[in-house]
Amino acid sequence: MNNDQQIIAELKDEATRQAAFRQLVGLYKERLYWHIRKILLCHEDTDDVLQNTFIKVWRNIDSFREESGLFTWLFRIATNEALTFLNQKKKKTFTGGDETTAYLIENLQTDPYFDGNEIQYRLQKAIAMLPEKQRLVFNMRYFDEIKYQDMEEILGTSAGALKASYHHAVKKIEEHLKSEE
Repeated sequence: MNNDQQIIAELKDEATRQAAFRQLVGLYKERLYWHIRKILLCHEDTDDVLQNTFIKVWRNIDSFREESGLFTWLFRIATNEALTFLNQKKKKTFTGGDETTAYLIENLQTDPYFDGNEIQYRLQKAIAMLPEKQRLVFNMRYFDEIKYQDMEEILGTSAGALKASYHHAVKKIEEHLKSEE
């Protein structure tokens, strides 16, 4: 039994659930935080979505069928929570995609926790300008180094479509960075 299987078994047992949940949070909190942060680009929003992610995990662990790995399941929940948050924000605040891009770039510019240099800022700005799916795929592949097979399960899309999205994202980022030189 690997570590994830043991954690799942302990989460499903009332006697060990709380200790196992603390262990799960300790193991995955940082990776999930940065995954969500790359989607939202705002520390406060990321904290809220991360909390919602772990609440959803707590409430749904008994229905986890273990058809995918624990990591994949957690990332799928975190991704869906982040996208739901962003879509709710769009409905309340924005009328179009350009406004969403402007919102993400503003989050990047005003984020007191962003400590990158000018090159990192330009890269993050170029990523923020990508369509949502390309932005997700690029971040998951480039920064999180998630395999296409795992991304298929997390995003519910074929590896071929994911590879195409990544390729298009890279080209758009390169073009944007060259245009700013």
